[in-house]
Amino acid sequence: MFERVRGKAILRAMGFAAMATAGVTLAGCGGDLVPRGRVERPSKPVRTVRPATPPPMELRQCMAKLSAQSVLYTPLPDQNFGGGCTAMGSVKLLDIGVPATNLGAMTCGLAANFAAWVRYGVQPAARMILGAEIERVETFGTYNCRPIAGSGKLSEHAHSNAVDVSAFVLSDGRRISIEKDWNGDQRTRQFLQVVHASACKRFSTVLSPDYNAAHHDHFHFDMGGRGGFCR
Repeated sequence: MFERVRGKAILRAMGFAAMATAGVTLAGCGGDLVPRGRVERPSKPVRTVRPATPPPMELRQCMAKLSAQSVLYTPLPDQNFGGGCTAMGSVKLLDIGVPATNLGAMTCGLAANFAAWVRYGVQPAARMILGAEIERVETFGTYNCRPIAGSGKLSEHAHSNAVDVSAFVLSDGRRISIEKDWNGDQRTRQFLQVVHASACKRFSTVLSPDYNAAHHDHFHFDMGGRGGFCR
């Protein structure tokens, strides 16, 4: 009931037209909830392990946390897309205080940590180091039914439990991208290193261009595994 009431309230607030443009399409495994971006073909048969649906109490607490942070969102129905790809206990972020591109289904825990990271990690770092506001966070997306590159294991993206951040657009017109600026000038490097370190405190897994070539142009954040992997 909590989720339904919250979802209806947001739909009224944002308007049905806004939701139509949000681009959320709950389709089969072949259709992503966000633009597809890179889709890797498995090098071996994919191992599928279906994640458990979060307990109702845990999900309600997470959504209450989003509301307490003044984050606008709508709950999404649990989906099993086949092939091990799922979106369980997921939400669609509508407004986190800073526009963010390509955000589709995200597990509530991932969504809450992402919103907090942008608000309390990225924005203050931009003000202090770059002397400007963050006007937009660009991502390659969230849910994507695919395996880890070169692996036979499904990515956390296949469970709506990961997001890939590619760039930040500033109020003075600058665009700081992971691909071009990870090894850029001193200030942009410092900014990216600070927001990377901040992410490592919030997400279970954080991967940067220092991890491997597949991450040369983005930060990968997810809430899977045992946590504590930051590279």
